[in-house]
Amino acid sequence: MEELNELVEQRKKKLEELRSMGVEPYSETFNPVNSARELAERFASKTHDELEAERVECSIAGRIIALRNFGKVSFSHLQDGSDEKIQLYFAKNILSETTYLIFKKIDIGDIIGVSGRLFKTKTDELTIEVLNFKILSKSLRPLPEKWHGLKDVEIRYRQRYVDLIVNPEVRKTFAIRSKLVKAIRDFLESHGFIEVETPMMHPIPGGAAAKPFKTHHNALSTDLYLRIAPELYLKRLLVGGYERIFEINKNFRNEGISTKHNPEFTMLEFYIAYKDYNFLMSFTEEMFSFALNKVVGALKIKFGEVELDFTPPWKRVSFFDSFIEKGVPEEILRDTAKATEWGRKESLNIPTGASYTNVIDEIFKVKVEPHLIQPTFITDYPVEISPLSKRRLDKPELVERFELFVMGREIANAFSELNDPIDQRQRFMEQVRAKESGDEEAHWMDEDFLRALEYGMPPAAGEGIGIDRLAMLITDSHSIRDVILFPLLKPEK
Repeated sequence: MEELNELVEQRKKKLEELRSMGVEPYSETFNPVNSARELAERFASKTHDELEAERVECSIAGRIIALRNFGKVSFSHLQDGSDEKIQLYFAKNILSETTYLIFKKIDIGDIIGVSGRLFKTKTDELTIEVLNFKILSKSLRPLPEKWHGLKDVEIRYRQRYVDLIVNPEVRKTFAIRSKLVKAIRDFLESHGFIEVETPMMHPIPGGAAAKPFKTHHNALSTDLYLRIAPELYLKRLLVGGYERIFEINKNFRNEGISTKHNPEFTMLEFYIAYKDYNFLMSFTEEMFSFALNKVVGALKIKFGEVELDFTPPWKRVSFFDSFIEKGVPEEILRDTAKATEWGRKESLNIPTGASYTNVIDEIFKVKVEPHLIQPTFITDYPVEISPLSKRRLDKPELVERFELFVMGREIANAFSELNDPIDQRQRFMEQVRAKESGDEEAHWMDEDFLRALEYGMPPAAGEGIGIDRLAMLITDSHSIRDVILFPLLKPEK
């Protein structure tokens, strides 16, 4: 820390020296005409003689990431927003004496704008011979030395701005994420969907089984909750006459933090009238195929040592059959007491008084979910754990629902939407009883949503897809923090 403070003081001294020379170290504007990537694409193949003949002039702005002084000449590397770098050449006999003195105050990390001519060095590296430059922002903190070898992920996540400066592969990850979101948006819009926005603060949290964050609105003197899902508001829009809608936005759930979970995360939810969950399975395969081809140009991608194959059709297996495939006895699957007893014998974490939903969910998470590596639809869930799904007419104890799993992670959740207001009220009542028995994640009663259903909601199918987890797969990232620019962390001490 003492060494860092000394370096900061040295840079502050240079800052004052620049100002005493009449140089403003935090300039207002600069107009770069070129980018490092564009210059490389256009001129990297040119020879030294060809560049000399063409006398190519250019201007560029970015951050100094390397600096080597050799007496009266210096070389540096500048990195700009194109995620490329280019070498700069500063020579005392080319720059004016005053300008060269200003250059000697430059440090690694400073942001500058330069203008000059392109040439090739003896090592055939494309380089800008700097004719003039301007300091745009003086960096007072040195970049970490040998950052590429640093393994302290805590620093990388907490100081993401530094991570982005020195690790180009991190910026590439977020560029891929951006392309992914655009591809999904393009696909949905090409199929007649319109994008909507629904509230982030809800008087009644709903649409998912999760514990919400609570806040208070002073002017209305009322408690509000950060949304755990937009579902019930999007369904209100189906009632209002929209037939194909989607939203890509944040959800908030007051849960633990892990490599798979961040309390603030991005979800896509979309709804289509007059369709069911069978339609959505094929539609999801089509959407993923479109997005993968757009973003990575293939339907087979590597995640760690595993090759994932997204070529349709994907495996489909019913909820209860998935247990049996993994050796869970069929006779325990519909009985809370038997399932609890069996789960405890298997050393599962099942608390006293756990509901059927919680017990069966725990068994699934431990015995089934980790083995769902290739894209797999788990279908036909029991009605007890799906309070917003439509029942199967042939098997009313099951609902028309699927979840998509890849690499042992839930990526999507979808179902034929329950549009019977009487059935919905009964299921809400069951959830209320579960909440009164201590289930903090049970659904709340939402009278306004029930009123909306009583006006009539068309048969529809809806789906939620975790954008962060999908981005993890596409970028081969093994922690959700690697695909969220500013993940939630414990406060610094």
